[in-house]
Amino acid sequence: MARPGNKIIQAKLVLLGDMGTGKTSLALRFVKGQFFPNQEPTIGAAFFTQILSLSEATVKFDIWDTAGQERYHSLAPMYYRGAAAAIVVYDISSVDTFVRAKKWVQELQTHGNQKAVMALVANKSDLEPKREVEAEVGEQFAQENGMFYMETSAKTAENINELFYEIAKRLARALPPKPTGMNLNSVVQDRGRSYYCCSA
Repeated sequence: MARPGNKIIQAKLVLLGDMGTGKTSLALRFVKGQFFPNQEPTIGAAFFTQILSLSEATVKFDIWDTAGQERYHSLAPMYYRGAAAAIVVYDISSVDTFVRAKKWVQELQTHGNQKAVMALVANKSDLEPKREVEAEVGEQFAQENGMFYMETSAKTAENINELFYEIAKRLARALPPKPTGMNLNSVVQDRGRSYYCCSA
């Protein structure tokens, strides 16, 4: 729900990363509070919407969950072009997915929105005993590339809401509010009184 008088920000957010890193599970956990252990791979892309109300703004997320398979890679620019935020996801139990995440970050820096809020997300923190990528390594890469870093688990819901709230807060600081289509202009008359008139 939008708070009265709050600025409204419509933000396109894209999820990028290798197949099986849990991008769809992250989105589903955030949007619907659901988790499916045997989530089917995304074909092309999936679309979700969610609204977050902060004290400073109401953020309406348009979330594009992209397919991780290599054969869909050529479609990705269509989804990240013009995105206000990007979440690059890897699986803590697979160093290969971290290598792939680095490539996504490079691609975003070259072809994406230079002002986008970017998060590097180490997902599947519930698989700690199988960890192949240390938190310090992910954190350092994120810092070097102007991103923020977070460890999440779609399975246990750890840090899922925190992730999207952090993005929403950063967007609220960075983006101007969506125009409402009408401006009230104060016009001062010669007697010192002011009145308001409208311009579309």
